[in-house]
Amino acid sequence: MKITTQYKNDEESSDVDAEVESKLFNALSPFFEEKMTIDDFKSTLSNANGIISSDKVGPTIANDIKRDAVIAVILALIVIFAYIAFRFRGWTWGLGGVVSLAHTAIIVIGFFSLFSGILPFNLDVDQTFIAAILTIIGYAINDNVVIFDRIREYRTLHPNTDIKTNTNLALNATLTRTLNTSVSTLVTMLAIAIWGGESIRGLAVALILGILIGTYASIFIGTPVMYDATIARQKKLAAAESTKKTSRK
Repeated sequence: MKITTQYKNDEESSDVDAEVESKLFNALSPFFEEKMTIDDFKSTLSNANGIISSDKVGPTIANDIKRDAVIAVILALIVIFAYIAFRFRGWTWGLGGVVSLAHTAIIVIGFFSLFSGILPFNLDVDQTFIAAILTIIGYAINDNVVIFDRIREYRTLHPNTDIKTNTNLALNATLTRTLNTSVSTLVTMLAIAIWGGESIRGLAVALILGILIGTYASIFIGTPVMYDATIARQKKLAAAESTKKTSRK
């Protein structure tokens, strides 16, 4: 059993730790079949029913974690944007990938924020959760890259076909692969969430959400954003070229 409390979490005194342990002992001792002392309860050396481990996250540490998490996510998105833009030689591709990933991360973070303390398993936003978000970002970009690769391939094979047709053909060609990959990964994560134990269930739930959201985001958000940005860029370049021709005349 895992117990989380905010009781006097802004105080750093060791007396508070002892007070919390005493309150836990007084509340839980009636449920034990064999009587134990508070010293036995604090240590698992003589009694396996005592406290296995305990962690205290003070307000300063919590703020540091929050700041570092935001920096880590932003840096990950910036690096991925630069990689996609360089690989596909266009910032519109990077924009589509980053918008898709940002959408996925925001939805997962929002789910944990809304349902923490409501659902019957751990949804704490901690280091494990941040690791899950970064894992989701790395996993979800794979679907975007596969789709973008196929779009680029179709544009090379059919240069006279408009980008809308090539994009639709690429989405249809990669749809089965995207769904099969996501479903196979999802089955594994569901097994971990159900039978993996309480300590890892929050991580598994975050990854499950990331897989579900990242799959549809790569198809319905990342690719359309890339397409719209590319069309807008082409129109802008065409208008600029038309202005140059007019000025030359």
